[in-house]
Amino acid sequence: MKTVDCIARVLTRATFAAIYSIVLVEGATAEAPPRGYSIPLIDLADQTERQVIVDREPGQYLGHPTTVLLENGQTMLCVYPKGHGRGAIIYKRSTDGGLTWSERLSVPESFATSKETPTIHRVVDAAGKKRLILWSGLYPARLSVSENDGRSWSELKPAGDWGGIVVMGSVVKLTDKPGHYLSLFHDDGRFFAAGGKRGKDFTLYKTFSADGGLSWSTPGAILKRGDVHLCEPGAVRSPDGKEIAVLLRENSRTRNAFVIFSRDEGQTWSEPRELPGSLTGDRHTAQYAPDGRLFISFRDMCHDSPTKGDWVAWVGTYEDIAEGREGQYRVRLMDNRKGTDCAYPGVEVLSDGTIVTTTYGHWTAGEAPYIVSVRVKLDEIDALAKSTGGK
Repeated sequence: MKTVDCIARVLTRATFAAIYSIVLVEGATAEAPPRGYSIPLIDLADQTERQVIVDREPGQYLGHPTTVLLENGQTMLCVYPKGHGRGAIIYKRSTDGGLTWSERLSVPESFATSKETPTIHRVVDAAGKKRLILWSGLYPARLSVSENDGRSWSELKPAGDWGGIVVMGSVVKLTDKPGHYLSLFHDDGRFFAAGGKRGKDFTLYKTFSADGGLSWSTPGAILKRGDVHLCEPGAVRSPDGKEIAVLLRENSRTRNAFVIFSRDEGQTWSEPRELPGSLTGDRHTAQYAPDGRLFISFRDMCHDSPTKGDWVAWVGTYEDIAEGREGQYRVRLMDNRKGTDCAYPGVEVLSDGTIVTTTYGHWTAGEAPYIVSVRVKLDEIDALAKSTGGK
């Protein structure tokens, strides 16, 4: 690895990732990243004062929420299915930064026909028109639009003759052209086209919008692999804006999570690189805190972790991800009481630095999962780490 390390000092990360992949393919010795982690673990699971119940219904599975924070810094919207992925879309609004939530709001009739996890995103077209888009996946992927900050929505309509799984986990505003966006999703062969069947490979797709999210290009494949199952892309842009990193769930459960990079606004991508155990999990959702550190929420699927299957977060820097470092802290947000069924999170950062992260889980033993937010500031985590030694 000394030769590779030397090369890394003079080449871009994207080039290094490609070289690293070739070295592995050719059988040169290279240590795999740790399957566990050595950074401090901060446990917030018992701090119930941080928790806000968004929605709960006895005997009813409520899961897989996504959130969006509007520009006033206080209005937060949340969508989630009434069921495990498939199920009618439920919609709620908070006007106080997630401290309290409305009753379930009225939605178009087609929202009751959703087949999979809904996702919600803010987009802005080239003329500065703001809108919200809501995706519902499988085949065909369908899209609903709101032109009035979510007060009303269009019916779900097919975005094209294609579909996929967790459409769209990530929507990224492109910097080179106003009103242009990149979206990412995956499929295992069943839903990309009509009549599809599950294959041995997982394919990661990209699609672009040139009109502020109203229409989307026919998706193209970024990667396709069967040795590992890379899926559920979670994108984050570098602090200087020049690079996009995408963290990927590894669904064969044989390796750690992976990451890919693009330095040309999603046109081309580096070869996938395995992440440390500290970032191994499902459905990574990242936001920058005011001090420039990243807070990434996900389901803990680290192979060697005392909190495996729980709702956790990672705190570190973008450079930690880019350079393959473990990061600063791991945080257990809540204790999931049933297997690994939790944590498709939303993450929003308020103007005072409060992180409001929202997800579902089996938070009460023997009861159906429900939706909860946890509120935290990074300086609070810093203080806890100092006082407890990170245990």
